[in-house]
Amino acid sequence: MKINLSDHQWQRILSFLLSHPRVNVGRHCECRAFLDALLWIMRTGAQWRALPSDRGRWNTVYRRFRAWAAKGVFSDMLALFADDADFEWLSIDSSTIRAHMSAAGAPHTAGGQHTQALGRSRGGFSTKIHVKVDALGNPLKLALTAGQRNDKVGWLMLREPSDEIANAILADRGYDANWIRNELAEMGIEAVIPPTKSRAQSIDYDRDLYKERYVVECFIGKVKWYRRVFTRFDKLAPVYLAFLTFASCLVWLR
Repeated sequence: MKINLSDHQWQRILSFLLSHPRVNVGRHCECRAFLDALLWIMRTGAQWRALPSDRGRWNTVYRRFRAWAAKGVFSDMLALFADDADFEWLSIDSSTIRAHMSAAGAPHTAGGQHTQALGRSRGGFSTKIHVKVDALGNPLKLALTAGQRNDKVGWLMLREPSDEIANAILADRGYDANWIRNELAEMGIEAVIPPTKSRAQSIDYDRDLYKERYVVECFIGKVKWYRRVFTRFDKLAPVYLAFLTFASCLVWLR
């Protein structure tokens, strides 16, 4: 199976890289080969050492990827693409990701495993991804927590001042909390959130608009095509988040 960036994707990414203050692109063909190798790792979920020799030296690709992740290159790339977002309304959601046993055992120098968005949920050893997308289902912001954390914690990590542009926030009943509804009301944003069944008094919401929340679920389905996103193999949260962010950038470039 051919796993490479398309010419369109490469040109958009190259334009971004050439303007980035912390990236030395070098020879364009070598930079593209690096991204193709990274895409292969991300799509197949293979170990770094299993990278085919015609894709380059695995440790060279690995070190460059870690350097870009540390410099925030992938998050900056997503921020650039997100400037073209449709803010008619926003949707938020989360998804629990099973963590492979190789994700355990983060070194003490990195704060230990408990600081790396890993925990135990009903699904076992896991991490949870929290996402916010625009009205067209394009990703705007991503966050990680341990698998057992609830969705309301994700809202705290996803909210931004720029959300005030949106007319409404679409979310499932996992985000039904008075303090979230009050925050949205103060921002002048309609809360399209179904009430939990435990509420003494039901709260009405726009059921027709709520149907548009499918776009965030479709986005999560798209990034899970990448094996390195579908299962977490990485010990460090910033490394896994870099894979998720790069996959999200490719959704913008489809």
